[in-house]
Amino acid sequence: MCGTCGCGQHDPANIRKPGEPAGHEHTHEHSHEHDGYQHSHRHSHFHRHEHTHDHPESSHTHDHNTADHNHEHGREISLEINIMRKNDLLAERNRGFFEAKNIVAINMVSSPGSGKTSILEKTIKEPGNQGRIFIIEGDQQTMLDAERIEKAGAPVIQVNTGNGCHLDAQMVNMAVKKLGVPDGALLMIENVGNLVCPALFDLGESRRVVIISVTEGEDKPLKYPNMFQSSHLCLINKSDLLPYVDFDPDKFKEYASRVNQHLEFITVSAKTGEGFGQWIEWLKTGYNSGSVVK
Repeated sequence: MCGTCGCGQHDPANIRKPGEPAGHEHTHEHSHEHDGYQHSHRHSHFHRHEHTHDHPESSHTHDHNTADHNHEHGREISLEINIMRKNDLLAERNRGFFEAKNIVAINMVSSPGSGKTSILEKTIKEPGNQGRIFIIEGDQQTMLDAERIEKAGAPVIQVNTGNGCHLDAQMVNMAVKKLGVPDGALLMIENVGNLVCPALFDLGESRRVVIISVTEGEDKPLKYPNMFQSSHLCLINKSDLLPYVDFDPDKFKEYASRVNQHLEFITVSAKTGEGFGQWIEWLKTGYNSGSVVK
């Protein structure tokens, strides 16, 4: 899981609005529990057991690497379970907060370059959306996307995760408080571009939307099934490029439906506006869940 890719020991997240200098006031660290106590960084413990056996002809040393590996592997599994349990508990708190305030939260996930930010910019500018959409931007570094969103006309806060490859529930909790999301708002969370780890971390969202661009190939659902299994809607973006790329929408939908038979699809182009009427309607009608964005 995440312990192997480095995000289990990433730098504290930096949560700030456009124009606000980077600082340490709003930071986040994973807190891990070990045997009844907590600490906010990860330790790797290697205990080598060496001893000497006397034999009639010689004396030699045995290094029990297998025992070391098993000990470390067991601690890593325990650590990952604790991280996920804590995240899930906080995600449920987020979800309860959103429900109490009638906030609809959408977790937007994709690989890098699929067009999440462009879709958000166009969604913000659609008639009737001004003033009701609030954005959380997730990236490892820079304020570039937050600045684009602010220019498009929506309140936004940037979460820079450092080496982290996903947002988690605590980051979202802190960002929502700093952003000041009002009752009845539509909260759009642009996750870090990554089709692996974000699938594992519940943020407390109402719905998860996965974006795929036609430049990525039809086999993404088969290669990254967890992301498509956990999503409710798939936006097939950059449809204006279909005449120029080798992408079969029907084959893609077939593969995605094998992974998640309930997944919905909307083909869109953030450049031409194709499909945006259907996308906005999906948002307004509450994603077939009975929850309506007013």
